[in-house]
Amino acid sequence: MRIYAIGDVHGHLALLRTAHDLVAADGGETSPVVHVGDLIDRGPDSAGVIGFLMDGQAAGRDWRVIKGNHDRALPNFLRDPGWIDPRASDAGPWPRRDAGAGATLLSYGIAEGESRPLAEVHAEALQKIPADHSRWLDGLPPWHLTPLALFVHAGIRPGIDLGAQTEDDLLWMRKPFLGDARDHGVLVVHGHTPVDAPEHHGNRLNIDTGAAHGGPLSVVRLDSDGVWLLTDSGPRLLQPGP
Repeated sequence: MRIYAIGDVHGHLALLRTAHDLVAADGGETSPVVHVGDLIDRGPDSAGVIGFLMDGQAAGRDWRVIKGNHDRALPNFLRDPGWIDPRASDAGPWPRRDAGAGATLLSYGIAEGESRPLAEVHAEALQKIPADHSRWLDGLPPWHLTPLALFVHAGIRPGIDLGAQTEDDLLWMRKPFLGDARDHGVLVVHGHTPVDAPEHHGNRLNIDTGAAHGGPLSVVRLDSDGVWLLTDSGPRLLQPGP
């Protein structure tokens, strides 16, 4: 069994296409791929990222997409422009937070600025953002479990059964998950917390390498022999370690 995972995309369609090219070259175009969320915000083409993934799934590709904390903001904003994510550190509506929402809106042809009334931005967003994009984001699952790994966006609350985990934790968790060395029963593959290169800690694997801020978009292969980082020069084994 083998499965591939791609880190936080953040609106970078070109990087996402390159990551899928690496998967196709390594395992074929029918390979199962899991995307660990944060598809939108900050990068230049969030609309294109959503369209690419929706089209791939509609064509029958074995692509799973996990909901990230950024991904739940857009549907909630369309329902209620004043919605505030309860776990965000900078409380405020999505377009007013330092979350990269302006880039997402611009990818749909919506100019957003601090001086524009929020109601005006909201009304234009309802007109220009396809309803199926919002429904698709809203319906993304918060986790995906396989024999090789549990895929979530941010992490899990250690010691709590998967069925009892909250969406807030799965999409936002850092402490105590990142510092917990216990065996979670399965390798937890996640993003959300940017690192310079994928980090394999034995019980968890972080694959968010900062595409949101100019870093690469990492893609890994998990199989019976371990975890492999896909590169232009071939797969490289990632050994567990500090």
